[in-house]
Amino acid sequence: MKREYYSDSIPAFCATTTEKVVGFLTTGSAAARFPVEPTQTGAWVQQIEILQSSLKGKEGQVYFEYSIPRMGQRIDVLLILGPVIFVLEFKVGAKEFTSYAIDQVVDYALDLKNFHETSHKQIIAPILIATEAVAGLFAVSATANEPTLLDPIKCSSSQLTAVLEAILQFASGPKINPADWENGHYCPTPTIVEAAMALYRGHSVEEISRSDAGAEDLLKTTQTISEIIENSKDNRRKSICFVTGVPGAGKTLVGLNVATSHIDKNSKTYSVFLSGNGPLVAVMREALARDKVRVEKQRGRRVTKKSVLSEVKEFVQNVHHFRNDCVEDPGAPIEHVALFDEAQRAWNLAQTARFMKRMGKPYFNKSEPEFLISCMDRHPDWAVIVCLVGGGQEINTGEAGISEWIDSVIRGYPKWDVYVSSKLTDVEYASGEALAKLKQSPLKVAYKNQLHLRVSMRSFRAENVSNLVKEILDRDTQRARKTLKEVTEKGYPIFISRDLHKAKEWLRQKAQGTERYGLVVSSQAERLKPYAIDVKSPVDPIHWFLDSKEDTRSSYYLEDVATEFHIQGLELDYACVAWDADFRYTPKGWENWSFCGEKWQHIIKPERKQYQKNAYRVLLTRARQGMVIMVPHGNPKDPTRKAEYYDSTYSYLQSIGFGELT
Repeated sequence: MKREYYSDSIPAFCATTTEKVVGFLTTGSAAARFPVEPTQTGAWVQQIEILQSSLKGKEGQVYFEYSIPRMGQRIDVLLILGPVIFVLEFKVGAKEFTSYAIDQVVDYALDLKNFHETSHKQIIAPILIATEAVAGLFAVSATANEPTLLDPIKCSSSQLTAVLEAILQFASGPKINPADWENGHYCPTPTIVEAAMALYRGHSVEEISRSDAGAEDLLKTTQTISEIIENSKDNRRKSICFVTGVPGAGKTLVGLNVATSHIDKNSKTYSVFLSGNGPLVAVMREALARDKVRVEKQRGRRVTKKSVLSEVKEFVQNVHHFRNDCVEDPGAPIEHVALFDEAQRAWNLAQTARFMKRMGKPYFNKSEPEFLISCMDRHPDWAVIVCLVGGGQEINTGEAGISEWIDSVIRGYPKWDVYVSSKLTDVEYASGEALAKLKQSPLKVAYKNQLHLRVSMRSFRAENVSNLVKEILDRDTQRARKTLKEVTEKGYPIFISRDLHKAKEWLRQKAQGTERYGLVVSSQAERLKPYAIDVKSPVDPIHWFLDSKEDTRSSYYLEDVATEFHIQGLELDYACVAWDADFRYTPKGWENWSFCGEKWQHIIKPERKQYQKNAYRVLLTRARQGMVIMVPHGNPKDPTRKAEYYDSTYSYLQSIGFGELT
């Protein structure tokens, strides 16, 4: 697939007129539906002239406007020279080098390094050119984390020739063959927010996902769901299907992919993506709106964020708002297909009834799953419900689990077809009794392997992190040691520490460009307050996840902390998990505690114990590239923070083999 607007050998490029190159770029931009503004044409002219002057006598390949689909951006210029891939970001007319621009060029280089097959082992040099800047000193060096990725160099247009020469002298290795390099697969692993933006822009899931077993799963599952939708429509059937997957396998991505495939309101298969995860919905809507405004601005169109948000809200909805609309309107919803993310978190009868009573409807007598099925059942012809199910993800009181969906279909909807992931029987989905009832019911049931996603795609460095976390929480020390070794050998660092300051510094040192990092804790971690970690202080997930390094409300500042409720379904590149005394290791099993008033109290209810275990499962599976687990020492002068509350947990983590920060 051609990813650039224009490319040619460097000698041919240098021999081509500026007007002709601009013509190619204009044609490429038009094909991508981006109108060319005069300012853009002027910028291209300057870039061409600077490069033709700087590249005289050199052999290699030049690429203008090279696409990075995962980011929805284009590299201004990419050069293949000798053993080096040069990533050039031009700021035409600029006199200063902003931190935003530096992060931008680093992000492009990281994307190639991490996700472009034939760039993995090559030397990549990010260069930021401010055309009106005063020439200054520069140095060539490799980053501390990756020896084949160079630190960004800032230069004026007059320095570019010298910078290229200095890097070529610094680099070693065989020349890169441009033809071979171009044939490399682009296999990104986007965050769910990045994926949502790319899909909403019109990219296919193939463009923004890997090409390994995990991506094959995504495509097979998406295709199977599409077939169920088409079959239900063609045969006027109503169907419910249950999609399972390991943490980070892409269940939400599958839902978004299906939803964006059926986004046309005039289509008979018009779909809606629903989630009861308030922070996920808020962050995704804001990210989609910001991105849409940015893209439209690039196309020369002016739109307001308010108008875009109105459009986005119809695509991604809070399931509770969808439910409330259906309570007020007895008619069938406009959508024939409803995709419920984290369906296991839908409310049970008691929780729903309590809420509806507060809303002035004291006689409401359906659980959320049962009512939502009844809403889709209002269609006289056909409907499809897709339940995206996470195992061990229930973290809040009143969450019904997947069994309530199955029981609801059995009780009241005998004409519905049921499609079940073959892995729904696994213990973490807690649906055993309901599935047994399903087998004995007269319902038409089909079990499909394609409805299970086997491979975690959250971490492109190590897919076994979710297995490691499960083994840690199950106290399976022997297997955890083995899995930890596999994880770290694949380049996913995990450290433990008793020093919060060191843990924060580790995050800052590991992250490059705009790679996001943050501090996450259990919502029950009330005795981390002496470390300025206050779980009672409200955090705005939109600012925490989306705002820049300069914003004190962002995760980068490491001041506001996110709990399992804020972060479930979302991701960071690097995370510090602060472990309090609410969840304590003992040789006999985990102990569950809640801090009330002036002391810790045992949690007795099995349901609450499971929620707490699941909270740590969520926290420990958020980081895509690495994490540090901080367990404090405690304080002998504070009876609420005795050392014994923390030491056993830290010793357990030590016994698994985690390295310690020094």
